[in-house]
Amino acid sequence: MTAEVLFRNGGVHGATGSKDHEKVPPQKRRSASLHAAVSRLRARLPEDGKNTKHGTYLETKFERVVVALFVGMLLFVGAGTGVAAEAAKFVHPGMLHNREELDFVKAKVMAGEEPWKTAWDELSKSPYAKLTWKARPTADVVRDLKFWRGAHELGEDGLAAYTQALQWVITGDAAHARKAAEILNAWSHTLKSITGHDAKLLGGITGYKFCNAAEILRHTGADWPEAEQEQFRQMMKGVYYPLIHDFFPKANGNWDASMIVTTMSIGIFCDDREIYDRAVDYALHSESHGALEHYVYPSGQCQESTRDQSHTQLGLGFLGDACETAWKQGQDLWGAYDNRLAVGFEYTARYNLGLDVPAEGKISEEGRGRFRPVYEKVYHHYHDRRGLEMKYTKEVIDKIRPEPPHWDHIPWGTLMFADLPADLRRGK
Repeated sequence: MTAEVLFRNGGVHGATGSKDHEKVPPQKRRSASLHAAVSRLRARLPEDGKNTKHGTYLETKFERVVVALFVGMLLFVGAGTGVAAEAAKFVHPGMLHNREELDFVKAKVMAGEEPWKTAWDELSKSPYAKLTWKARPTADVVRDLKFWRGAHELGEDGLAAYTQALQWVITGDAAHARKAAEILNAWSHTLKSITGHDAKLLGGITGYKFCNAAEILRHTGADWPEAEQEQFRQMMKGVYYPLIHDFFPKANGNWDASMIVTTMSIGIFCDDREIYDRAVDYALHSESHGALEHYVYPSGQCQESTRDQSHTQLGLGFLGDACETAWKQGQDLWGAYDNRLAVGFEYTARYNLGLDVPAEGKISEEGRGRFRPVYEKVYHHYHDRRGLEMKYTKEVIDKIRPEPPHWDHIPWGTLMFADLPADLRRGK
């Protein structure tokens, strides 16, 4: 059964891919296409002396030399189109939130308007929001199947740093900026390794929370010295990126989905286009279970739908975060494969609301009806920006609003994404 038939009476019927490219001048379109080609080729060049664990990257020395020469030729040709200049520029702040959105939310909170007031009250009551929060860094973090050391604390401190950074921009109270920086500094001066069976997953889950907090501080006038920012960059490029840069394509898709968004975030914070492009290319073109095309099937069923509903929503949530991060940088991953992610969210929301869905195999009932806080962001994009109904996604939001914090997910979705104007500046 096609997505169009499945959601004919509500949801994403009539959804089409992005048409933004039709508005782009031909010269800029050629420049973007060339840049994308360069990015895809670069992503296929492994680091010197290292073999990759999957078959999507070039493995022989001859292949690497040929592709490297071709990349150089493309860059030379592209110099006249401005590709090199475009490749060096990122929008800042430009992960999950841009400056205009932060200002909009601040104004709504200060005015006491709903749903922002209730969502803000929930944030303010959270332990993550307290100025008494103490970071608990560990040098060698372990997340194994039956043993954790410092892993829970790493996740908790990521949530606290992000929450404190939001309080800084919304209230203007510099004490919250100092607290967020204190948490980031504690870990960046301490963390040496993340190991164990689930190390890559832990890196994906926690990394982009830290990066979003750091991005907010760095680009909103917080007192966070450059030396401390550099120490944070070293943690991201020295500990996190080596852990996740090859992803884990054979694992269930939520793993790579988490690593995609964290890799993108590291690239943006570090102004490293190659790191960022590697993640985008992987999300769009790899054979990973966590790639957009392979995590969500055309029907909306997901790679983990037959496993359980918690992990299904986990993967969808990370992919939504990745799509929104790319959107802030002027790229439309949301529209990839005819809005495939919208179909996945509607399918999963419908099933978890207790309704039937078409299935290949048996859709798991484990966790059915237990909603993860991942729906506000996707509803904002597909409904507010694109005008799609997203019926079942909206029904879930009505049940759980304001979205509560969850250890796996970036929190405060209602506060930061509910009813945002559709025309707030996108990445340029």
